[in-house]
Amino acid sequence: MKTKLLLSTFISCAVAVSAFAAEKVYTIKFAHVVAATTPKGKAADFFAKRVEELSGGKVKVQVFPSAQLVDDDRVFGALKLGNVQMAAPSFSKFTPIVPQFQLFDMPFIFRDTAHLHAVEDGEVGNELKKLIEKKGFVALDYWDAGFKQFSSSKKAIVEPSDAKGQKFRIMSSKVLEAQTKAVGGNPQVLPFSEVYSALQQGVVDATENPLSNFYNSKFYEVQSSLTLSDHGYLGYLVVVSEKFWKGLPDALKENVKTAMSEATKFEREESAKEEEHLLNLLKEHSAKTGKLQITTLTPEQKENWANVMKVVYPEFYGVIGKDLIEKTINTK
Repeated sequence: MKTKLLLSTFISCAVAVSAFAAEKVYTIKFAHVVAATTPKGKAADFFAKRVEELSGGKVKVQVFPSAQLVDDDRVFGALKLGNVQMAAPSFSKFTPIVPQFQLFDMPFIFRDTAHLHAVEDGEVGNELKKLIEKKGFVALDYWDAGFKQFSSSKKAIVEPSDAKGQKFRIMSSKVLEAQTKAVGGNPQVLPFSEVYSALQQGVVDATENPLSNFYNSKFYEVQSSLTLSDHGYLGYLVVVSEKFWKGLPDALKENVKTAMSEATKFEREESAKEEEHLLNLLKEHSAKTGKLQITTLTPEQKENWANVMKVVYPEFYGVIGKDLIEKTINTK
């Protein structure tokens, strides 16, 4: 009798636990540092809606834009502690923990957007994800911020010789420092928040930014030329807390992956649309005021720049890996 009672109790408990697991709702706090109206912000919201649909409400996402919850300098700690379950930091935030991410700073390493995405979604991108995962994070997908363009308030940067003697504001990056010196420029590391006033006061002459940064920070007010060079790239990698991921049932992991894949496609499309829109706005500003010269480099001019700047590649074989750089170049 006791045996039957114990067995019945055990079965009841197992059923109850199973039912609880089936009804459990998993919450993802998705923190990012840009506005909700940007391509990244829109994609985060798209992902939140889609994963809830796919999971039948078992996965809910709370999106915190504009560094409302945590900024990217502290987000890795927040992911480790479980205070945040998902984030999309820029590549520059990964380089201190995985130096190979400096690959994305290499000048003229990506031929165009199609080549870039083939690299990110292929063997090279997967190798970099594995390096991130060794640091205790689950790497999902790469999102676009955009290709970088040269700008100056001193002299239009069209040929490599135009960069000589100009003071370039750069992010903290050995690669960017080397590429600037390769063309005779003077690299100056400055926080992004200080760039506008530094340009205004002549502390720096030139910058390199995606169009979103150039337009939204109103650099066109304090710079006289913009060169569409596509010489470098800025992007994001969406990562998840390893602790959270391990506790997520396999079926829901697949829902997250599917929703993220759709969100990635959406984000890249939105990024391309925004870039076209911002370029049109800058052209309108140029035509109206005559204060901004916009130059698009020809394929021949780009090749000339690439030949001058690619001399820095061997300097980083030991940090990034010669094989990783060559695989990137050879990706079809």
